[in-house]
Parts: sequence; structure tokens; C-alpha cells
Amino acid sequence: MDAGLKRELEAKVHSGERLTREDGIALYESDDLAWLGGLAHHVRTVKNGDVVHFNVNRHLNMTNVCAASCAYCSFQRKPGEKDAYTMRIEEAVRLAKAMEVDSLTELHIVNGLHPTLPWRYYPRSLRELKAALPNVSLKAFTATEIHWFEKISGLSASEILDELIDAGLESLTGGGAEIFDWEVRQHIVDHETHWEDWSRIHRLAHEKGLKTPCTMLYGHIEEPRHRVDHVLRLRELQDETGGFQVFIPLRYQHDFHDSKDGVVRNKLMARTEMATGAEALKTFAVSRLLFDNVPHVKVFWVMHGVTTAQLALSHGADDMDGSVVEYKITHDADNFGTPNKLGRADLLDLIRDAGFRPVERNTRYQVIREYDGPDLGRRETPQAMRL
Repeated sequence: MDAGLKRELEAKVHSGERLTREDGIALYESDDLAWLGGLAHHVRTVKNGDVVHFNVNRHLNMTNVCAASCAYCSFQRKPGEKDAYTMRIEEAVRLAKAMEVDSLTELHIVNGLHPTLPWRYYPRSLRELKAALPNVSLKAFTATEIHWFEKISGLSASEILDELIDAGLESLTGGGAEIFDWEVRQHIVDHETHWEDWSRIHRLAHEKGLKTPCTMLYGHIEEPRHRVDHVLRLRELQDETGGFQVFIPLRYQHDFHDSKDGVVRNKLMARTEMATGAEALKTFAVSRLLFDNVPHVKVFWVMHGVTTAQLALSHGADDMDGSVVEYKITHDADNFGTPNKLGRADLLDLIRDAGFRPVERNTRYQVIREYDGPDLGRRETPQAMRL
């Protein structure tokens, strides 16, 4: 990137001027990661100061049986396959109650598109989970699942959301977005929920008062221009509704360990390489710079590794996803020992060691507790992470 264009983009960022599609593509073409990170860090600091948010959450996947066979997905199973499972609601409640430790504030629920489970299973499951965990927010279902519920119930998305909200739903999840551009999407997604329905469902959720996250799966067969297009579609919808509270870039994962049944379900793996740490940091930085109307950018440490996650906090991210115990949708694919659990104390250490001040939040980004910032004594005398 020539010096003149750099100065032009710097001026736009520092004046708060909205960046264009061409600006986003130019930013991705830059190899000056320190410069990109500095610009993104300026924006995240203006929006969020020295704060890094986190929450205490658990993930619950009630079934991995799915009618779709998306090219990147190793989670899905077909009925009758080894390792296919579907929980009875009582079993899901029992498992969720066992997670109710350490001041849990959020339960994150995503499932496969089960071909035979009745629609009533889903609102009933939320109602019983909420009764068992009245102080825990239920963040449940992707827009793809809501679209599936329309198909199996005959109800509209508006009616479905009303019933789920009445049962205790506080937020949708951000999944099912992947990459919206059809040039890429037709090769990676095996269900009927594309931009038109994904955006319709989140628009409805926002109209009903829900705040939702939005995501982007990057680092597979897409190009930087597709990432830019993806973010700008979300930015335009955010201009309309204001309902997105956080953007989450998700790194596409290879599976280094085959499934127990020996079947490799990730159809993209043979022709792709995972995004490097540098590419991940660039994606966070450019996303933060383009997505000027979303307050938060989250790094999901499970999919990036803790070291890259810490670095992302200086490249635009201001949220480090919570104390996940088990995440079944993807595996430990970064191949350098990413833990499957970080407790509150671990997250506090990681955030402070990265130079930021931890703030515990709930699902709606309301502050639960503020903590002291970096402990200089601890940083001068490194200690082992508590796992």
C-alpha cells in the first residue's frame, strides 16, 4: 500500500468517516499488520477504553442429528450413525444444572437440524431450562434453526420467536452466517438459510427487542473481498435495526483427529489451509475498522487459541468469550494445546497479561463486576496459568 493511501485511510479512521468497500479490500491487501492493528486498536479504545469483556457461560448441544451436511462441519450426524445423539429434555436440564457453578450467567444452545424432532421440543426445552436455571440467560438457536422451525411447524418466524421469548429466550446465537456471498456459500452450506432469511430472522428478533450477535466464518475458500462483503451486509442491517451488539469472526477449523467412526466429514479440509495467526489478526483489525456501528468485537478463544486471542485484543477485539467447558461444534484444531476450559481466574489472568482491564458482563453486555487492571507485579514475575 502506498504512503498516500495509508495517510488517506488513517485520516478517515481518526475522523470517524465510514470506510467503503474499496477501503476494506485495500486494508486486506496491506501486509503492515502493526499499522492495521494500531488503527483497529484506536477504534476499539475510542469505543471501549481499556476494557475487555468476558462472561461465565456454558455450551449445550441437545442433538447433533442434522438434515444438512455442510462442507465444513464435523459436528453433524445422520439418524442411526455412531455417535449420533438426541437428549431428552429431562437429560438436558440435568446436564445444565450440573453446569450451574461459579456464578454461571449464560447458557449457549445450538443444535443440528433434527429431521424428526417436533417443534414443541424446542420451546418446552427452554421453558424447563429456565425453570431450573432462573438466573441464567438463555442464548439459543441460530437463524438457520429458526428457519428450520418454520419448516417443521408451519408457523412464521415471528410466531416462533414470540413463543421462544415467552419460554425464556433472551438472545439468538450468531451462527449460520458463515459467508453470505453466494459465490462461496453454494460450496460450503447445505441448507436453505441464506442471507435473505438469515437477515429477515435477525431483523424480526431486533424488532422484538432482542439483541443478537453476528458471526463470520473465515479462512476456508473465501477471499478477502467476500469477508468485506459479509461485514458490509451486516453493517447495513445494523444501520436499520441497531440490534447487533457484537461481531464474532470465527476461524474455520481443520480436524486433526478423525471422528470415532473414522469418517472425515469436513469436505473442505483436503483443499484448504487454516488461517494463520497473522491472517486472523488482520481479519479482526479490518472487521473492527469496517463495522463502525457495532459496539463490540469478540474473539472466541476456543477457535483461535489463547495466544492469538490475547493478541486480537490489541487488533480490535474487546471481548474474550467466556468460560466454555466443552465446545462440540469444532475441535481443538489449532494443534497447540488449546484448553477446553478456562475459568474466571484464567480469563482474568489472560486479559490482564494482555494489558487490559477485565469486566464481567451478562448476555446483554450489562456489567456484572469490574476488576482491577493489569497486576504489574504478576507480569514481572510470570506464573503458570491455572487450569
